Amino acid sequence: MNPSTLIGIFASILLLVSVLFFTAESPESFINWPGLAIVVTGTLAATFISYPLKEVVRVVRLVGLVFRRENTYMRDDIRELVDMSRLWFKGDVRAVERELEHTRNPFLRTGIQLVIANTKEDEIFDMLRWRIARLKAREHAEAQIFRTMATYAPAFGMIGTLVGLVNMLEVMDAGDLQVIGPRMAVALLTTFYGILLANLVFKPIAVKLERRTEERLITMNMVLEGISLITKRRLPSFIEETLNSFVANYHDEIRDNSVKPRPDSSVSSAAKG
Repeated sequence: MNPSTLIGIFASILLLVSVLFFTAESPESFINWPGLAIVVTGTLAATFISYPLKEVVRVVRLVGLVFRRENTYMRDDIRELVDMSRLWFKGDVRAVERELEHTRNPFLRTGIQLVIANTKEDEIFDMLRWRIARLKAREHAEAQIFRTMATYAPAFGMIGTLVGLVNMLEVMDAGDLQVIGPRMAVALLTTFYGILLANLVFKPIAVKLERRTEERLITMNMVLEGISLITKRRLPSFIEETLNSFVANYHDEIRDNSVKPRPDSSVSSAAKG
């Protein structure tokens, strides 16, 4: 389970419990099933109208990624690239092909296969960059669906509010003023549901998927760099050091606060000299 998702879910539940039990006389006053149905059904209906069925179904399956920790296996890819570079540097093509049989990264496998086939370097890069662009476009479109749902949910919340206001005006016309307050509260709850779903469900899922895409793109660009170095027949030690730079944790590149500044007097004297 993804720890940040767990923290977010716990904080959301704590927020809702605080709203229900500490700001209202009755927790049931925040429950309006017809209003919730308007928001959820309307949002889903508009989403199905906006996107093809296969895209919506595929995106629904991706919701599970938000709740589990996904490993990028970047270290494994680096190890495989370095091992293959050593074999390729020795000219042992058969051994490289045997290593490919155990490679679980299809992007890496394709790149090495193109290298073995003596494909031109420019053609290899064009093919791999096209695959990177295709993955980026597909996963961006998947995250965009949830952003679209985050736009629809408050809108349908307003529709539910308008329906509730119309019903309230009919009650006012009948002269029953005692139910105006409860009817108004019910009318506003649909807007509450729409904003809640947009900002606690749909937008966080979209951001999570976008962050996942960024991490996958970093891994793919790291593999692309490794394949580029292999085609140039760089030393395996140099390839390993270069690839490790993709996963190294660096300090601030602009300012290192751990270094003590020189005294003002020395700076002044140095400037005068």
